Amino acid sequence: MDWNRHYTWLSTLLGVIIGALIVVNVYTLIRIRKDRKALQDQGWRKMELVMQSLSDNYVDTIDYKSVTEATLQTLFHQLDPHSVYLPPAELTESETDLAGNFEGIGIQFNVPNDTAIVLEVIPGGPSEKIGLRQGDRILRVDDKDIAGVKFPQDSMVRRMKGPAGTKVTITVRRGHEVIPFEITRGKIPVHSIDASFMVDDTTGYIRLSKFSRTTATEFLTSSAELLAKGMKKLVFDLRDNTGGYFDQALVLSNLFLNKGDNIVYMEGLHRKRSSYRADGRGFLRDVQLVVLINENSASSSEIFAGAIQDNDRGVIVGRRSFGKGLVQEPLYFSDGSGVRLTVARFYTPSGRCIQKPYDEGDEKYAYDIYNRYMDGEMLAADSIKVNKDLEYHTKGGRPVYGGGGIIPDVFVPLDTTRATRFYLDCTRKATSMRFASEWFDSHREELTSIEEYPALINYLDKAGLDRAFLKFAASKDNIRPSGNEEWKQSATYMMPQVRALVGRYSKQGENAFYHLYMDVDETLHAALKAEPLSLSAGQ
Repeated sequence: MDWNRHYTWLSTLLGVIIGALIVVNVYTLIRIRKDRKALQDQGWRKMELVMQSLSDNYVDTIDYKSVTEATLQTLFHQLDPHSVYLPPAELTESETDLAGNFEGIGIQFNVPNDTAIVLEVIPGGPSEKIGLRQGDRILRVDDKDIAGVKFPQDSMVRRMKGPAGTKVTITVRRGHEVIPFEITRGKIPVHSIDASFMVDDTTGYIRLSKFSRTTATEFLTSSAELLAKGMKKLVFDLRDNTGGYFDQALVLSNLFLNKGDNIVYMEGLHRKRSSYRADGRGFLRDVQLVVLINENSASSSEIFAGAIQDNDRGVIVGRRSFGKGLVQEPLYFSDGSGVRLTVARFYTPSGRCIQKPYDEGDEKYAYDIYNRYMDGEMLAADSIKVNKDLEYHTKGGRPVYGGGGIIPDVFVPLDTTRATRFYLDCTRKATSMRFASEWFDSHREELTSIEEYPALINYLDKAGLDRAFLKFAASKDNIRPSGNEEWKQSATYMMPQVRALVGRYSKQGENAFYHLYMDVDETLHAALKAEPLSLSAGQ
């Protein structure tokens, strides 16, 4: 055998094989690179491939529902703070809160001392029809004890609510009697206006808790009633109003603005700019307006406040608002769950973005209000962090600033100077609320017979609440002021609150509470002193 010749043939064959392998490997590498590029280009393709791979190859049976729920929660956690996936129960609760009605028994209650006390029986509701009364203590819901067992308040609500037509047994203590009431649930109207009354001969006050489906209708009714009573100036209280339906903020803004005035515009990557203007037909265009806001005023509250401020239509009083200016669109699924997906941002008429920054992580965003307090912003206007690079101008040329939230025209700090040791001790044990409840128990007939505010004031002035409250605090909670000086300092702040809590049990309800609480409400005092803007929207 010719070994040289054979060696040459083997070398040639080996070269061909190696060359082929190199070509194949190069081709494979090129194909992988192409696949990777294609994967990047296709966006969600990688997730689809992983899911399909799990379905085809995973060693055990997959609980698709739980995996999907967990995946969605994680996915939305990577987006902005207000895009959210809501499981069925959370979606139902979220929508019920803003719907303007819910299905239940028709009461409002408070839990001052581990026992739910009925504050209001909604007129025409199932509870009123069956005989529940203001001041009743709720002991059980069906066969579940809820009094004296640290039962969570949200769980109480869930047990009382239910589909219209279903029955629930509410067992209450009334005086020394224990009475069971079988109540058939029904549709209950929910009001977004907490209070509406005349402060004086020409000044009206409206407090709005949220922008629900019924807000515009409620506001039209309340403001018309105040106009009929002589209102020339309105104090519109949006403190702690976390927002709600966008269209309701538009309707309320339109009532105060002139034709063509910008209200708000929104814009996003996949949403063209949409602008909204006043039609000039609002019947409150000549009413002097003061708007109250604080760090918990958000979303639709900020849209309204921004429209009023940028058009120089009214004075904004309080503290910088929350800074929630992202627009969510809903997406519903057949299993009852849903998505609130951010699709755009809100901008005030001057061009300010309402949304505060959220690019430094969820933790900093979540603690923003706390950080504002620690930085001194709640106590001094000079401590508000203003971004001078984001300066805009109102219709009349006043400077306003972006960067998140609405900065008020008149700043009112938190008042921390009146919190004595006695006051703080009473606050920790809810002494004032429990005293008001016990006072109502022993003065039910007197309080429930009072229909007019002047009569309520006369009653409270003569009731001797100061001495009774001190006695209650000492005997029930073992809390006493250190001396006359501490009580004198505490009383000027505490007793208006106590009077307000007692007055809430009269037929005046929440109107009495907020009217009486005005005595210690520094923001409201500032609003009443506020002068109208000289620029006033070209009027």
